[in-house]
Amino acid sequence: MIRVLLADDQSLVRAGFKALLDAQPDIEVAGEAADGEEALREVRELQPDVVLMDIRMPLLDGLSATRRITGSAELKDVKVVMLTTFELDEYVFEAIRSGASGFLVKDTEPDELLRAVRAVVEGDALLSPGVTRRLIAEFAARSKEPAAADALARLTEREREVMALVGIGLSNEEIARRLVVSPLTAKTHVSRTMVKLGARDRAQLVVLAYESGLVRPGWLG
Repeated sequence: MIRVLLADDQSLVRAGFKALLDAQPDIEVAGEAADGEEALREVRELQPDVVLMDIRMPLLDGLSATRRITGSAELKDVKVVMLTTFELDEYVFEAIRSGASGFLVKDTEPDELLRAVRAVVEGDALLSPGVTRRLIAEFAARSKEPAAADALARLTEREREVMALVGIGLSNEEIARRLVVSPLTAKTHVSRTMVKLGARDRAQLVVLAYESGLVRPGWLG
């Protein structure tokens, strides 16, 4: 059973998500929070698998709450998916860098929300459709000189190739087609690369691809 915590200051939003999630045989809403401070308390007490976290909340905003969750060793298994009203929310970029496993717009289709919850539990990053490349472009626009690429020495040539493709926004299926391998093989390469680099998920792997200089601004396909 996948246990979810809903953190949003709008009770109607929480009620709608709760009704949808609780109707699934493999998902349950373990708790709710109306502000960031309450969300942190609930996360520590309930240890949910996934937190659906609104970016803008009273007392403590979702971005700050996410940093505290992802920065805590005792909460390392908790995945955070940010909720936002607009796909180009100015805080989304920082949310990914802070360790969020992705984000969704609040008016996303029900099936997409359910896929998101299941995907992040499996270790995949989740971004709303059409957002991935814009997010990467935003990172490219802000990026400075790449950090030392020492970490890449741990990777095989194929793993570096796969990481670069992740960095330009390709999915496992797209990577598989590009390299003429099975989607399972592509997913395995991505997973091994994340383990070697200590990336929490695919979203952080994208950031590392830029920070290491493996992918540079202007390489978007």
